[in-house]
Amino acid sequence: MASSPSSRSVATLLTIANLFLPLAIVMFCVGFFPYKPFLPGLAEHDALHNDDTPIAPFDKLVFMVVDALRSLIRDGTAVPFTANARSPTVTMPRLKAMTTGSIPSFVDLILNFDEADTSSTLASQDTWLAQMRAAGKGKLLMFGDDTWLKLFPATFDRSDGTSSFFVSDFTEVDNNVTRNIAPELNEQDWTLMVLHFLGLDHIGHKSGPRSGNMAPKQQEMDSIVQVIYSAIVSKPHLASTLFVLCGDHGMNDAGNHGASSPGETSPALVFISPKLKSITPEFRAPVRPQHEFDFYSTVEQSDITPTIAALLGLPISKNNLGAFIPEFLPFWPTARHQVQILIQNAKQILQIVTATFGAEIFENDSGIDACHLDATNINTLACEWRRLSNKADTIANASELDQTWLSEMIRWLRNAQEMMSSLASNYDVPKLVLGQVLSIVAMVLSGAIMLQYQYDETALPLLGITASYGVMMFASSYVEEEQHFWYWSLTIWFAYLGIKDIQKKGIASGAVANISAFIIIRLMRSWNQTGQKFAGNPDVVKTFVVPNPHILWALIVMSYAMASLQVMANVHRLPYVAKTSIVSVLASSAFAFRLAFTAEDAPELVIGFVKRVNDRIHGPSLISRARVVFVVLLALVVFAVYQARMRGPQATASDYGNTAQPS
Repeated sequence: MASSPSSRSVATLLTIANLFLPLAIVMFCVGFFPYKPFLPGLAEHDALHNDDTPIAPFDKLVFMVVDALRSLIRDGTAVPFTANARSPTVTMPRLKAMTTGSIPSFVDLILNFDEADTSSTLASQDTWLAQMRAAGKGKLLMFGDDTWLKLFPATFDRSDGTSSFFVSDFTEVDNNVTRNIAPELNEQDWTLMVLHFLGLDHIGHKSGPRSGNMAPKQQEMDSIVQVIYSAIVSKPHLASTLFVLCGDHGMNDAGNHGASSPGETSPALVFISPKLKSITPEFRAPVRPQHEFDFYSTVEQSDITPTIAALLGLPISKNNLGAFIPEFLPFWPTARHQVQILIQNAKQILQIVTATFGAEIFENDSGIDACHLDATNINTLACEWRRLSNKADTIANASELDQTWLSEMIRWLRNAQEMMSSLASNYDVPKLVLGQVLSIVAMVLSGAIMLQYQYDETALPLLGITASYGVMMFASSYVEEEQHFWYWSLTIWFAYLGIKDIQKKGIASGAVANISAFIIIRLMRSWNQTGQKFAGNPDVVKTFVVPNPHILWALIVMSYAMASLQVMANVHRLPYVAKTSIVSVLASSAFAFRLAFTAEDAPELVIGFVKRVNDRIHGPSLISRARVVFVVLLALVVFAVYQARMRGPQATASDYGNTAQPS
């Protein structure tokens, strides 16, 4: 560093930059999370003829969620669909969509990872669970993912929640659900049973959808479906029970979810009941998908809300944007009841539309004819609504439902749904731009501070890598495959350093070390395939390490041995026996923790001699072993600080003595 800038100017620029950064983040977040209209309170029935409300074909509901169940529907007495789950494809936003019928936002993605979060509760919102509780026809039960308990506090009369973040557990997390099913199926005091299984999702996270554990888990879920369906058929008090089997989201080829790939946004949805045989055609199963996961007709995941409401005789939730699934209209043989169901759904969505755009153009007596206005989306929607609603009474009095009117009403519901759903991504662009500008100003100010110093020739390549990495954040595909950026950057950086090294030392002395470095980089790239696109491809771990766990443990032992020798070489001012004892305790406790953790997380890797060692030291909990490791590490850190402080004065005195001697 050749020059020293004014400390006052540096402090001023640094203060301004640090003030602009949080302002940029706040402004960007305000623009990124758009306003969505919200209607408070519980909905009520608004039938065309209050004395002739459609009779509900079901009075109980078993709602079974298999976490990360993609659209892989097999045979059964059911009406199957492929549900479209909009991003973010994580559990909490998807449960909100299925229970309220609304479109979740990315705020819910953040809240999904907060185990202690209570701000995202749906206790005060209108859902089909709230409607069932208000109806007071029976108790509400929940067994499985405790996200339901966070979303619906004080809602369930009997529950057994399980945390969803212990992804290494494939078995107990589902057994805790299964053990409650048979006893509760014998009870007659409930009207809703929610079951949320997590094992399949955990298998996907740990080893992907092609894991050897996946097929047995799917067979386990099949057996549970069979138990529930058999009970519905055989037990009289369950004769009018609707069984809904669905996934909250899917998974990609790596077993992960959260984005919008076809595998993540195509969960299964199946309505099951013996009563469905009389109204639906037979479905062949299994079938080949039309595209990637379009096995059967596609519906929106939010369509579950109005469909369940109609089938159970409940009012549709106020903030619902879902459309009733028309395949179930034959449950009501008269055109009057079918029209009532569709008009109720349309009026409910219309309340959200008018809360956003105003009600004037939708009213017949407003004096405004929307059909003669500019052909915008909202004007077209208002024009079509007037035409369809004016025909509703005539269509309802007919002997059969007019299929043209039905098709147009379904199309109107879909158009309204799509228009209101798009508001969830209707970002405030000026605020987004302002946030970006503030962040750029902060970056420029930081650069101005850096320019006041002089750096060596390595600063420019590092600055280029940093800037390139920042540009990557503007494309999600680059973020998903971030590891390739570091592989290439590391290769370029090593090549640059290698050229400089060879220029100084010559080819003979510099070539071997640099070639070895490139070989190590290549091994790193092929060691473990990650990201989204190549996660399922062969790599060193899948090909050699997993089938041969002894190779893995040999590498682990070598790593611990090298780390121990390195620590011993850098610990001074201690007797050799004390130094050896401390490092031995650290290495052995760290290895014991790693061994026990692997036995819990991936027991298939703990075999042979390693398993015998683990069995011999079995006893202390993982937390106890971790505490030992961190206590010893803390002691070494404290000693290292003490050692550095003691060596400082000695080094200074030595330097002073050397400079005082005549040359």
